[in-house]
Amino acid sequence: MSIALDYAKRLISAPSVTPATGEVFDVMEAMLKPLGFDIHRFTRGDGEEGSDEAPVENLFAIRKGPEGSRHFAFAGHLDVVPPGDGWESDPFEPTTQGELLYGRGAVDMKSAIACMVAASHDIPADAGTISFIITGDEEGPALHGTRALIDYMRGQGIQPDLCLVGEPTSVNRLGDMMKIGRRGSVNIWLTVEGTQGHVAYPHLADNPIPKLVAMLKELDELMLDTGTDWFQPSNLEVTDIEVGNKAHNVIPAEARARISIRFNDLHSGHSLSERVAAIAENHGGRALPIISGEPFLTAPGAFSNMLAKAVEEETGVTPEASTTGGTSDARFLRSVCPVIEFGLCNATMHKRNEAVAIPDLDALARIYTKAALGAFTLKTTQEEA
Repeated sequence: MSIALDYAKRLISAPSVTPATGEVFDVMEAMLKPLGFDIHRFTRGDGEEGSDEAPVENLFAIRKGPEGSRHFAFAGHLDVVPPGDGWESDPFEPTTQGELLYGRGAVDMKSAIACMVAASHDIPADAGTISFIITGDEEGPALHGTRALIDYMRGQGIQPDLCLVGEPTSVNRLGDMMKIGRRGSVNIWLTVEGTQGHVAYPHLADNPIPKLVAMLKELDELMLDTGTDWFQPSNLEVTDIEVGNKAHNVIPAEARARISIRFNDLHSGHSLSERVAAIAENHGGRALPIISGEPFLTAPGAFSNMLAKAVEEETGVTPEASTTGGTSDARFLRSVCPVIEFGLCNATMHKRNEAVAIPDLDALARIYTKAALGAFTLKTTQEEA
């Protein structure tokens, strides 16, 4: 059994539905310690006055190279989404059938982390500094995960030069896509208040539903943009409508809805929130935004070229540089250093019977080894990365 496959099985065997703590981090620590990494684990989100949030565990591990050597960081998450029903095998019992390894997290993204650790076996300790930035809070609210790890690194004066996130970016085969950026995300809760009353006496009431419908119609018809050189067009989607009126003969006092906007670098979360708030107010409502992340781009350059070369050497495929898809913790890490995402095929992530092609594990580990070694010798500034 290859090292990458063994590590992937160990991680999958440790249930870690978000937010993750405990056993899965014990497994991660046990894999890294023999390789000479100094490991710091801590929890966030618990013990705070008035908070009922479940604790989140984070792990930062570092193996320092020679003084003045470059610092390359691997980043990812050990938490997984709930497995759901209908699996053909226990989702937390790694199962192999032919060339496939099944289990929750096989793709997103325990196997990629296993490949990162496996890659570290082949990276000489004197080649440069390697670190692991690993959270248990990526699939959840992402409030106490990577952002807390960034605070820890800054407090310790630790600054990676480049960072690779192991999200499953490949589409049809390993190596066909890497993510050099992501669109931003903002969710906005909309509320319209009225006056409750009997449906037979509408003049004594004020129905909020028509106002909400008109508001949503105007929002749905917005043309935010047509895209940019590296980003697809921004899109606004209505994701929930709620009244909760259980009586057929009552005009409700309140109507609510939620929208989600994924936006490119022509906008900011704040500018879009203000725009939506103005429309809501024109229809007698109010808007409460929560900005999940701003758009970012690691422009094509030395870093992406180096990674593309490593991928081509192992797979024969030239990865497409893309900004498509949802958000990831790269949106936080980009404030620390240039960041690119590259990992396994994403066809089964978050699905029942999630599975990874076993041959891809060793190939990915070799790509990660070459990426780290390439990063140590890459002569570039953050702006050129």
